[in-house]
Amino acid sequence: MATHTGQIFKPAYPSSSKVAMEMRGACDGGGTQGWQQCFKSYITFSFYLAGLFLLSQIFLANAWAQDRSLKVSQTYPVKPVRIVVTSAPGTGPDIIARLIGQKLTEAWGQQIVVDDRAGASGNIGAENAARASPDGYTLMIATSQHAIGAALFEKLNYDLIRDFSPVSLIATAPFILVVGLPVPVTTVRELITLAKSKPGELRYGSSGTGGTPFLAAEMFKTLAGVDFLHVPYKGASAPITDTIGGQIQLTFSAIPAVMPALKGGKVRALGVASARRTSLAPELPTIAETLPDYEMIGWYSLVARAGTPADILNKLNFEVVKAIKTPELQERLSSLGAEPVGSTPKETAAFIRAQMEKMRKAVRISGAKPDLN
Repeated sequence: MATHTGQIFKPAYPSSSKVAMEMRGACDGGGTQGWQQCFKSYITFSFYLAGLFLLSQIFLANAWAQDRSLKVSQTYPVKPVRIVVTSAPGTGPDIIARLIGQKLTEAWGQQIVVDDRAGASGNIGAENAARASPDGYTLMIATSQHAIGAALFEKLNYDLIRDFSPVSLIATAPFILVVGLPVPVTTVRELITLAKSKPGELRYGSSGTGGTPFLAAEMFKTLAGVDFLHVPYKGASAPITDTIGGQIQLTFSAIPAVMPALKGGKVRALGVASARRTSLAPELPTIAETLPDYEMIGWYSLVARAGTPADILNKLNFEVVKAIKTPELQERLSSLGAEPVGSTPKETAAFIRAQMEKMRKAVRISGAKPDLN
């Protein structure tokens, strides 16, 4: 009877499977114990088949997703693309967004909409972009101000690393250290010597606590071991005006803002704050030639929402880098005091991480607090 029962439950199985061969051995043995072993083998074989089926479905799902992603990237963009700018119209980020947007429109035939959302040191616009769908239709111009904001504000509703995927570094913008003509120095070394002889007497101006010029001066003070008195202003032009007038002795300025005063012989340039000499003023030495490791630059990059398909990021990167390499865009960027770059998403991510770490260090050294006025 037991042998007969074993025959009743003997299943059909393929001859090539190792699991099936083990099952055949159990089911062909007969007897009550053979029947029990056969039944256990049957259950094992069923799970084996279910696993194979599940793996095949996963494989098919992945293949379908990859095929769909490829088709989406090939047709992207099929509607207007928005570039969020976190500063006011007419500022550097706004102008750069429009330059890049124009080139993308020429390449794709799709409208690129520049969406200016200024406020809260760039946090309002960044929060808006961070909530967008990760489909490549919302981009953002990320700048050095976002790296500074991440260091200044204890809590933000976005994270530049977590919430965004880099596309390309568009350009960097070096700052220049200038002094008024009455200041009896012509080099960075001479300025340090003068400052050490008059601790706290030399005054520097900036566009406000926490801005790049402010941090540039504070980093200079720390590395040089000197003390300046900070005089905050509203806007970037007022410190230059007062440096010319003698109310303050020095300031750090973006190249376009101070170039008219330099060409007019109204101020004296001592050095550039970038790690290497700039093509915008190749005759100027770097401050780092006197103070090793000194660097303070502005920068502009294009980022997309985190989770944007890699194929779309690569397509964006290709067009943006191609645009940056055109003579027209290189000339326009140079006129803004920016040096064109163009980089891969991986290179851009590494750059942003490094800059954020530098800003955290600069803010910690300066003791800067958010300017909420």
